[in-house]
Amino acid sequence: MVVQNNKGDTICTTYYSGTIKYSGTDNETKMNKDKHIPSGYKPSPLGIIPEDWEVKRLGEIARIGSGGTPSKANQEYWGGNIPWITTALLNNPYIDAVDEFITEQGLKNSSAQLLNSGVLLMAMYGQGQTRGKVSKLLINASTNQACAFIDIHTGNTDYVHQYLIADYDNIRNKSNDGNQKNLSLGIINNIQITFPPIAEQQRIVSVLSLWDTAIAKQTALIEQLTMRKRGLMQQLLTGKKRLKGFEGEWKEVRLGDIGDTYSGLINKNKDDFEEGNAHYIPYMNVFSNEKVDTNNLGQVKVSVSENQTKVKHGDIFFTVSSETPEEVGMASVLLYDIENTYLNSFCFGYRLNGFETLLPVFASYLLRGNSFRKEMYKIAQGSTRFNISKNEVMDMRIALPSIDEQNAIASVLVNADKEIEIQKQKLAAMQEQKKGLMQVLLTGKRRIRK
Repeated sequence: MVVQNNKGDTICTTYYSGTIKYSGTDNETKMNKDKHIPSGYKPSPLGIIPEDWEVKRLGEIARIGSGGTPSKANQEYWGGNIPWITTALLNNPYIDAVDEFITEQGLKNSSAQLLNSGVLLMAMYGQGQTRGKVSKLLINASTNQACAFIDIHTGNTDYVHQYLIADYDNIRNKSNDGNQKNLSLGIINNIQITFPPIAEQQRIVSVLSLWDTAIAKQTALIEQLTMRKRGLMQQLLTGKKRLKGFEGEWKEVRLGDIGDTYSGLINKNKDDFEEGNAHYIPYMNVFSNEKVDTNNLGQVKVSVSENQTKVKHGDIFFTVSSETPEEVGMASVLLYDIENTYLNSFCFGYRLNGFETLLPVFASYLLRGNSFRKEMYKIAQGSTRFNISKNEVMDMRIALPSIDEQNAIASVLVNADKEIEIQKQKLAAMQEQKKGLMQVLLTGKRRIRK
């Protein structure tokens, strides 16, 4: 990729192999080798920066606050036309659509505020890796109290956005101590950023935005390929579309007639995990993957005297519990031989009597297909948490084509997966290259020519 300014002059050249070449001032090597501060640079709380740069606190350049949640008990506060944002949406760098809305009355009778498009949002707390994530609003919206808004009044909003994205790990480490680590408005106000002159902020943004555009296009391509694969699954796994050379009726079989179940690890406590002489397949590995990711295994202590079942090539695993019926009974298939490995205790295993009726690779797609998932949904039981029983799963029936047709269908879907994986690898390379570019541009180690 060749990056040019608005006059058409080349300011840096990048290659997807991972090498980044720049024209312009390069003081990075000298900074690393020389003990003294190079000409044109100065010390700062954030390290050595260009002399014409400053270090600013967010509180100096922005109005910062948080949102609120209208009472859930009052239905008049919900279902209006004002977008309402929770931290879950902040995993995306830009927000242009929401799932929930509040009314004018809900806005007035809560601490929620109506924010303009262009305001930045930061997650102060949330599940998983959400805390510290930053998004830019592309719509007018309100937020809950877990979102801090950062309304920039001095400087380039997009520059600050890029900086906060790059500083994610450091921001998370600033969290309050306690059982649940949170970011407070005080902490956010005191976050320091490097602050170049506005013209240089704009030049940095112009370079990084090119990468954002490329990343967005690559992400859209992956989504398109994924949707195409889902369409193929819907057609091929139900017999609505037959591959050339295949015909005849599919055979319906009961799962319990072609295999049997076994339990995951039993009689284990937390001290048995993290270290150990054996491996186990974690719950999320089963939940998240059609095929077990053998690079994502945990460690567990298992003695030779224990009556535990080791997993085998071709085994199928089912999750038994979830917060929603749509997500219960997710299946994952082990397509490789792995030694001394067991299944977590929150799933159960299913071992085929043989591969003459059902091929494991075909099962990996069939059991994640819409038709099977709808049947699994029907047997989910519960109110606040949903469960399935082994017996009911074993009573489920599936329609199967011949082994040859299963092989042919699986080959089509495996090729679709390979294409998606290639594009995901390209996306990861782009994201890593942008990350490296941010590290040098946002610190002034590399300067962009005017």
